[in-house]
Amino acid sequence: PAMSDPDLEHARAALAGLEHLVVQDIFLTETAMLADVVLPASSLYEKSGSFTNTDRLVQLSQPVLPLPGEARQDWWIIQQIAQRMGLDWDYAGPAEIFAELTRAMPSYAGITWAALEGEGAVVAPKVAVDVPSQPVLFQSDFPTANGLGRFVPVTPLPAAELPDADYPMVLITGRVLEHWHTGSMTRRADVLDALDPVPWCGMHPDDMAKIGVGHGGRVELETRRGQIELEVRADEGVQRGSVFMAFCYVEAAANLLTQPALDPVGKIPEFKYCALRVRFKGVRVV
Repeated sequence: PAMSDPDLEHARAALAGLEHLVVQDIFLTETAMLADVVLPASSLYEKSGSFTNTDRLVQLSQPVLPLPGEARQDWWIIQQIAQRMGLDWDYAGPAEIFAELTRAMPSYAGITWAALEGEGAVVAPKVAVDVPSQPVLFQSDFPTANGLGRFVPVTPLPAAELPDADYPMVLITGRVLEHWHTGSMTRRADVLDALDPVPWCGMHPDDMAKIGVGHGGRVELETRRGQIELEVRADEGVQRGSVFMAFCYVEAAANLLTQPALDPVGKIPEFKYCALRVRFKGVRVV
């Protein structure tokens, strides 16, 4: 959250003001730097467990590296905390935890740890051991009274903060190919960071010409919450009147600029839209 929340100054102040903050992670991230206690967790390659992709593929993960230093597997850390809180948790390992998960989730009822070990991956839902998985859902009907799907009309809402005379452009945040999310892992990968090592934003060449900056020049992005300085790159794929930047760069954190208004239904912050102004800061590179 010290990198991924909107209006970061507010978020970081809230984290810093907590009476006691515990962070469990594999790296000393920006959030972990604010913690009173950091619990050293394990990476994918150091632990056993399962994970489910968005396509419902349940996959088994097995360690190929030993745990470094004082790092521990995540389930073990959580169980130790639970026991110290008086809970009767006594799992022997991920297989027992997964067995409980299948009892609690009908769509996983037919998936066993042995099947994952044998096949490596199983598609959910699989409601019984002797019932096939369902790679494609709703092949003939939907789980409604008449078997038909329902279309729900919605009315688009305007963004909470629109461009005006003071902030005439729109900031759009997102990701880049080389770095995932806040960069907590990919920016620690030398090969990936070498491919995209410095913060930058993309603007349409016409907008760059208006402020007198060329490709590779420096600009200041400012919203009502803060400002950052970074390199600008010409990109005809960016709509005129907009600026795109990734939110993975701690040295120019995009979420210092974003605003915390929430979607009224999904409760997701408006990361992708806020009013912005851009100033030329030097180095007119063509």
